[in-house]
Amino acid sequence: MKQPFKFKQFTVKQDKCAMKVGTDAVLLGAWVSLKEDLYSILDIGSGTGIIALMLAQRSDVETIDAIEIDENAYEQCVDNFEASNWADRLFCYHAAFDELLEEIEDKYELIVCNPPFYEPPISKTNGSFPIDSSRKKARFYDALPFNDLISGVSQLLDSSGTFATVIPYNEEENFIKIAAKNKLFPKRVTRVKGRENAKIKRSLLEFTFIKQEIDNNQLTIETERHVYTSAYIDLTKDFYLKM
Repeated sequence: MKQPFKFKQFTVKQDKCAMKVGTDAVLLGAWVSLKEDLYSILDIGSGTGIIALMLAQRSDVETIDAIEIDENAYEQCVDNFEASNWADRLFCYHAAFDELLEEIEDKYELIVCNPPFYEPPISKTNGSFPIDSSRKKARFYDALPFNDLISGVSQLLDSSGTFATVIPYNEEENFIKIAAKNKLFPKRVTRVKGRENAKIKRSLLEFTFIKQEIDNNQLTIETERHVYTSAYIDLTKDFYLKM
């Protein structure tokens, strides 16, 4: 059984979730910009609920909604929300993203998503690869294609709102093109690499409906194994126990 992941102000149980607590989610939850007067947040594909919990810790936002399609992950997310200090501000819907689009009339001022993005591996024998369906939903982008994600976000996002996500660096150009077709434009981009001499692996992106000069920067996580850079420590020190 996968042990709960303990942060400074909350604990994330993850034994029922296909995808466990990972660096991508922590990066996004710590990195995304929060306005002082923010009133509503939506976390798409919440999994354990870690990003929503981080944003609850970082803000006084009254409404933090999450949506999760997998039943086990949904139940675990609800449990993690209820066990936190912010249970009265956190709510999780058990639904597919397209179902939420049909039901929700209000707009969100901030939408965050750590989307599924790996293609399923192909077997040499039969052209497919047996894989747990819940893990597939959590990790593979055929469960929520970027086109569908961005189109839905453009419908749910307030006109002055921000959409933030983390994706593979090699998908960044394509993702930005899809966003532009939906009138969403990059505002802030941070490219992430494990070490200084390593290749860039992830892109943290913020979008708005307003074209503007992009704030570009780079983040390196480690100088050597388990020796973290000052920038990464500054970003995550409010959450990780040993930072």
